[in-house]
Amino acid sequence: MSAASRFYTGVGSRSTPPEVLRQMERIAERLALRGWTLRSGGADGADSAFARGAARHAAASDIYVPWHGFNGVAGGIVAPAEAVAQAEAIAATAHPVWNSLTRSVKALHTRNVFQVLGTRLDWPSDFLLCWTPDAAESEATSSRSTGGTRTAIVIAQRYGVPVINLARSDAMTRLTETVMGLSR
Repeated sequence: MSAASRFYTGVGSRSTPPEVLRQMERIAERLALRGWTLRSGGADGADSAFARGAARHAAASDIYVPWHGFNGVAGGIVAPAEAVAQAEAIAATAHPVWNSLTRSVKALHTRNVFQVLGTRLDWPSDFLLCWTPDAAESEATSSRSTGGTRTAIVIAQRYGVPVINLARSDAMTRLTETVMGLSR
């Protein structure tokens, strides 16, 4: 990776409205044209919309999956075991009821850590773009309806990664300002 590498995390609810999914695809396509690398997780809904948009220009995408064959994602990244253990420890601090989760659900939340911090957990994304029903952008504004995206939002917040939720009326303005500010 070069110092010029730019990453963003594109995630969100599996129940993202169709018009927002189309918006996510357009945004991912435009970011791909500008050299941005998508980090996402291969889930239905928002993750898939971002991946479709980025793929239109053969842009680099880091699609993290919790296990091989997850959701039929071809070429998804399954992180090495030593990184998974470290990411799981990070995810455990972000999830309010970690110890009550099943192993597979823990793996899904652990994948969110890689979506924000990268494969070696040492290169945070420049911003996180998402959609959740409650428009959450931080741990404090999250709710039960934030769903699994909450883990990515909390990790982003803790690592200083700006969170932009497309459910908010000012999201596109903030996205433009963020991307333009990072492109200088």
